[in-house]
Amino acid sequence: MSTAPDAPGRRGTRVRGGDVRGDILTVATAEFADKGFTGARMDDIALRTHTTKKMIYYYFGDKQGLYRAVLESAIMSIREEEQRVHVDELAPIDALRRVVELTFDYHERHPDFVRLMASENIHKAEYLRQSGERSELAGPALDLLTEIVRRGLASGAFRQGIDAVDLHFTITSFSFFRVSNQFTFEWLFENNPVAPENRERLRKLLSDMVIGYVAGNGVELRPAQTV
Repeated sequence: MSTAPDAPGRRGTRVRGGDVRGDILTVATAEFADKGFTGARMDDIALRTHTTKKMIYYYFGDKQGLYRAVLESAIMSIREEEQRVHVDELAPIDALRRVVELTFDYHERHPDFVRLMASENIHKAEYLRQSGERSELAGPALDLLTEIVRRGLASGAFRQGIDAVDLHFTITSFSFFRVSNQFTFEWLFENNPVAPENRERLRKLLSDMVIGYVAGNGVELRPAQTV
């Protein structure tokens, strides 16, 4: 499994010393996010990491291997973030709200992640399909939501018929679209979804929609906390 040392957002590209593989992933994340698989050049990645293409091939095999490692690393980064939600310490409604807020915030802070996933969808997940890590890339997110749903049903806070995949899809799609389509949306509707003045309203909107969808009868929907 290939993982970067930090979250795959936009970061500096100077070699930090000691972790050549991690530096290559950091630079390659930005390069593939900006230019896509076809447009990214191995020469540029080698130059910005002060290494050689031979060294990149040593770690990743070829361009396809590097791109696949970048995709895996990007997804694993948000999986690691999700694991910071300690479900057992929160009531089910609060735990789910925390997952919603975390996902919303993560996509906002990591536009390169959004660009990478959009690019891979253009390729119809061609390179992710070659990954042998699907259970690691998807499992933790679904396990987290499944446990929240289980506890919500047991406590009566959630209604019957809630599916973890549906929840993940709903939370992610809103968070993703807000970043990926911000420019066309702003031009069409003269409203920028990532503008600071819209942030807390949309964050609360997503949280309230998801909680409203899962909540059982008689559950009080407390206002979302702002950070």
